[in-house]
Amino acid sequence: MSAFLGNNLSYDTSMRLLIVEDDPRIARFVARGLQEQSYAVDVVANGDDALYQVEINDYDLVILDVMLPVKDGFSTCRSLRALGKRMPVLMLTARDGVDERITGLDSGADDYLTKPFAFRELLARLRALLRRPKELHPARILVGDLQLDTASQTARRGGRAISLTMKEYALLEYLARNSDRVIGRSEIAEHVWDESFDPFSNLIEVYVNRLRRKLGEEGGSALIQTRRGSGYILCKLTKSEETGGKNLNSPPPRGPGKSNV
Repeated sequence: MSAFLGNNLSYDTSMRLLIVEDDPRIARFVARGLQEQSYAVDVVANGDDALYQVEINDYDLVILDVMLPVKDGFSTCRSLRALGKRMPVLMLTARDGVDERITGLDSGADDYLTKPFAFRELLARLRALLRRPKELHPARILVGDLQLDTASQTARRGGRAISLTMKEYALLEYLARNSDRVIGRSEIAEHVWDESFDPFSNLIEVYVNRLRRKLGEEGGSALIQTRRGSGYILCKLTKSEETGGKNLNSPPPRGPGKSNV
């Protein structure tokens, strides 16, 4: 499945979501489905843990169950807003009464979804909420001879199709959306992985090397470049780099004993 919205526009799926749900079965179901859509997902089971997570992480959206232990969803949502957190909040509830929906919206929620729900509807509501604070992005991203189709989540370079896993695609798309800017490891981990990511692992380097191999960059023109001590940058090649470092405007070298003057 893709995050496709129309013929010409699509949403950035390189986003991090927080699920606050005390039912392990529902939490697993929603988290697995969202991860298959290339979202990075964290899961907590109560309001206090949710507030802690939003203090230490930058989330693009929160999926918040109403019936939580100790601190219910309404109180958690009010606390989020009191902290100045403005990310969209989608509330989940087993009750469909008007009064409860009004209470949720008055608590600061942006939308409401009643259990049981179809996962397709959840995705549609997420897309609608994520549209509000974020600009729509072109359905195709071009960086040099690299083209990403965000609707089908596919990549081509120089007309050649590149086979990518979901995580490889998510990493490549995030780098492409931020092309010509150095992206540090912590930022990549935050937006492409989730809280289970080990900051001391070499997983990011492994995935970057995989992308380089699949992009055909061994000994060739590299789109993904390393900035030692800073991170990675995906940038359009300069004319000099495209020609192997040769300056096409420079005169040919003279033979021995001949002057260039």
